[in-house]
Amino acid sequence: FGSSPCSSCGSLFDLDLFLSSAPAAMGKVAKSGSKKLEPVTRDYTIHLHKLMHKIQFKKRAPRAVREIRKFALKRMFTKDVRIDTKLNKFIWSNGVRNLPRRVRVRMSRKRNEDEDAKEKMFTLVQHVPVESFKNLQTELVRDE
Repeated sequence: FGSSPCSSCGSLFDLDLFLSSAPAAMGKVAKSGSKKLEPVTRDYTIHLHKLMHKIQFKKRAPRAVREIRKFALKRMFTKDVRIDTKLNKFIWSNGVRNLPRRVRVRMSRKRNEDEDAKEKMFTLVQHVPVESFKNLQTELVRDE
């Protein structure tokens, strides 16, 4: 490559020097491949009220279940998300339209025991009953 004039300002620009020094200067090393997923369990609070804003009444509870799936996919990076029946009952406890404003969930990324499964890992989402949602943060749960 060598030195070449910049197209916008005309100054000389050494591309080889830039490419060789960029990763070292930024303190980053080039990675290859994706990070392996390990089994992990975390507690999250999902604010359903803000996710259900402007959603038609009769579609709220089904949409809440889909939003929880989407939330789990985003945080746990597994396409296979399984929602526990107790969590489903909690979401539907006030009917189709009056959802709980928030829900505390435990998301566990686990290995799939089934050999012929498409995904190696799946996420199990369970309800965690809490008295109050004040000052709760995402917590890493130690697996038993």
